[in-house]
This record gives sequence, structure tokens and C-alpha cells, in this order.
Amino acid sequence: MNTARPGGDWYERATVRGTPRRTLDGELEAGRHFFPPTLVPYCGHPRVRELPEPARAALLARHLYHYLGFTAQFETRVVNRATERIAGGRSGMDLPTATRLDAYRIYCDEGYHSLFSLDVVDQIARASKIPPLAYDFGPYLARLDAVGEHALPDEPVLARLLQVVVFETLITAILNDVPKDPRVLTLVRETVRDHARDEAWHHAFFTRFFRELWARESAGRRERIARCLPGLIRSSLLPDLRPVRASLAAAGLGPRAVAEVVRDAYPADTVDEGIRASSRQAVHLFEEAGVMDVAGGREAFEAAGLPPRPGPPRTPPPDPG
Repeated sequence: MNTARPGGDWYERATVRGTPRRTLDGELEAGRHFFPPTLVPYCGHPRVRELPEPARAALLARHLYHYLGFTAQFETRVVNRATERIAGGRSGMDLPTATRLDAYRIYCDEGYHSLFSLDVVDQIARASKIPPLAYDFGPYLARLDAVGEHALPDEPVLARLLQVVVFETLITAILNDVPKDPRVLTLVRETVRDHARDEAWHHAFFTRFFRELWARESAGRRERIARCLPGLIRSSLLPDLRPVRASLAAAGLGPRAVAEVVRDAYPADTVDEGIRASSRQAVHLFEEAGVMDVAGGREAFEAAGLPPRPGPPRTPPPDPG
């Protein structure tokens, strides 16, 4: 694996190494948003607009809490359980020390992302008196793990490596758009900007890692990987609506109103378009690596609503097995 890496100056540039703790600093009184309303699908729904302003503000706060709470759980329970295998030499691949060191750096980054995510929730909850709702990450994790258990039943390590490759090569609007919105609390914008800065080189690392993994696989395993990847993309990006329903109920909406808002705010075609947009770079990586060229690969992506770009067929890489 190429050791010329964006993470080479990690000791100077990583958030955990050189960035101060982000603090709230009294901004609540300035009327800033907790989260960009444009990134909350239900924010403009008539039922939500009818709520009193404090209830609408609390919805934005809880949306932020869920985003950060999810981040804290995902980084440690999904990303780092695979990254630690790469770092510790237990990935099933013979990797150079430089690659393993980078994996340990990412492990440190992700642990710090979890720390500062919970720290931001705690700071804002204490200052605003808007408590976070309980969140159980277990059902999301079970849904994600089920994809690998079905497609790669005898390859649990490989399935978890693919989980982290998929997630670290997705591009979502939050990391790009939140830091640019001056209406949002500076604490939130700076925290998301810090996260995005680290994730840029994580993306590069896992792009290279997947290319190396794919090049080493036999034809049979490539076919299984190709069938697994679309499900991992969709499972990673499907919205978890349990916290949305809980937050709308906490805002004072009854069960029928909650169901109406969720139905209207998350129609299937809009959700599918969001998945396609966020996964574009990941799908492009897999297409360039040759995933679409193995038997059933292109069909698996098309069946999942993730069609690769049209174009002439590529020449598949040689089968090392």
C-alpha cells in the first residue's frame, strides 16, 4: 500500500493534536440555530410550523443531539472496531508498518470525534436546558451487521472492513454545509469543521485501502464483495426514524401527527435520491476498482438503486487467486 499519504503530517494537523476544545461561549443568547433548518427534512412541515417557537428550537437541538450521538457511537462501535484490526495487523492483509500507523492515527481521531461529539451535546444541553432523548444505537448496528452476515456469512472480518470503507468514502451534506451556515452556533460549526478536516484524509486512506484489498481478492470473493457493497451503502444511509418520531412526540405532536410528518418528510423517492447523492463518490470508487465488472456486480448496484455511471465496460483486473 502506498505510504505517501495525507496523514503524514498528522502530528501537526490532526484535530486531536492541535485544535483547542470548542466551547459554547454564551452564544445561545444571540439567537443562533442549533442546527441548519434546511438540513432537517421535517422542519418546514405545516404541523411543525404550527408549534410554538420554543418547541421548534428544541426540535433542532434534539436533531443536533441525535447527529452527534450517532457520530459518537458509530465512530467507536463501527469505524474503530475495523480500524483497530488494520492497525493491529489482524485484518487478514499483510500491510506495511506505515499503513498500520496511519490506521492507529485514524483510531485516535475517531475516538476524539466521539469525545467532542458528546462534549458538545453536554455543553448545549446544560446551557439550553433542553435534555437529549435516550438513543439506542443497537438496532442501527444490527441492521448494518445483517448485510454482511447475509452476503459474507463466513467472512465477519471482511464484512466489517467493508463497512468502514463504505462509510468513510460517503460524502454527506452535513460535513460540507454546517460549517458554512452563519446562523448556526459557532461551537457546532467549528466542531463539524474539525471533523470534516480529519475525515478528508480518512477518505483518502480508505480509498487506497479498498483498492489494495480488492486487488488481492480471488474471483469468488470479489463476487461476494460486489453483492455486499450496495446493501452496506443503503443500510449506512437509510435514515433512522426512531429518534425523529421520539423528538416530534416530545415536541407535543400526537401519534397521528407524528406519523403524518414522518411520511411527508421522508418519502421513498427523496430518501433514495439522498442515498444516491451521498454515495456517488463511493460508487465511483467501486466502479473504478472493477467491482462492477465481476459477475453480478453491476446488477447488484442497479437493483439497489445505485447505478454506476454509463460508459464502456472496463477491463477487469487480473484474478490473483
